[in-house]
Amino acid sequence: MPLGTLDRSPPPFFRQGPSALTKLALCSALALLLMVADARFHLMQPARAAFALVLHPVQRLLLTPVDAWEMLADYLRGMQRAMEAEDLARRQLSAQAERLSRAEALQVENDRLRKLLGLQPALSVASVAAEVLYEAPDPYSRRIVIDRGATQGVQAGSPVINDAGVLGQVTRVYPLSAEVTLLTDKDAAIPVLNARTQMRNAAQGRADGTGMELRFLAANADIKAGDLMTTSGLDGVFPPGLPVARVQNVERRSDSSFAQVRLSPVASPDSARHVLVLQPLERHQAAQREAAVAAAADAASAVEAKAAARAARKADAKTERKKEGAAP
Repeated sequence: MPLGTLDRSPPPFFRQGPSALTKLALCSALALLLMVADARFHLMQPARAAFALVLHPVQRLLLTPVDAWEMLADYLRGMQRAMEAEDLARRQLSAQAERLSRAEALQVENDRLRKLLGLQPALSVASVAAEVLYEAPDPYSRRIVIDRGATQGVQAGSPVINDAGVLGQVTRVYPLSAEVTLLTDKDAAIPVLNARTQMRNAAQGRADGTGMELRFLAANADIKAGDLMTTSGLDGVFPPGLPVARVQNVERRSDSSFAQVRLSPVASPDSARHVLVLQPLERHQAAQREAAVAAAADAASAVEAKAAARAARKADAKTERKKEGAAP
């Protein structure tokens, strides 16, 4: 070996085989050959089957968390769908219940309206149908406001009834509305007649506004719980025979000459929506008298006119006869 040069070949003890490029080419050719042989003759199929059999438990073990997560997700999705379906069913049931309640309320209201309208032909006085707007905000009185007033012919003092009986009396009239004082007002009073015994009395509102009572009734009077009180018609305002109240209880005390009689109105103001405003009886009777007088006057005028026409015809006939007798 000449000096000054570096021998790059390995010593004989460390001599290598083929080069790396040659090895790569040989391995690639071998791999390609094996792939072609396996594709044609399925040489590696048994080995793959054995390897898959050995790895199957490991695969199942590794997939267990994934399966558990999917099962949990499916359960949660099912719960969510069930909750949504339950909520939808609850809303539908609530809507159906609301519609049913509204239909029942309309049916009750229609029945009351039919009863109320059925009263008009039976009443001997003129009436105006009205609707209750609200209860007057006065803690010291019991009043309601209706949607008919002077424009519709409502007058102060007019009786107000519903399908059950007497509610009260008009006390204030405005152009398009009116205030009605209820029978349970502490200042309200109405002449009544016991339908069973025909005994007359005056029913008044209690001081606490919870009902009515009969005052100054003899302790030995023939009255008992359940008796129906109707209008007597003596006040010239309410037509006779309208239901007013029923006797709730009768208390007779040995230290008092009068019985304490508590009444319960048959017409509940809390449930009243539609009412009839009647013309006061005196005004109705006065109108009837005026109509009768006018009819009589018309009849008298007609009779007088007929008599005058008859007399004129007689006079004309006499004149003609005289003319005929005077002619040659």
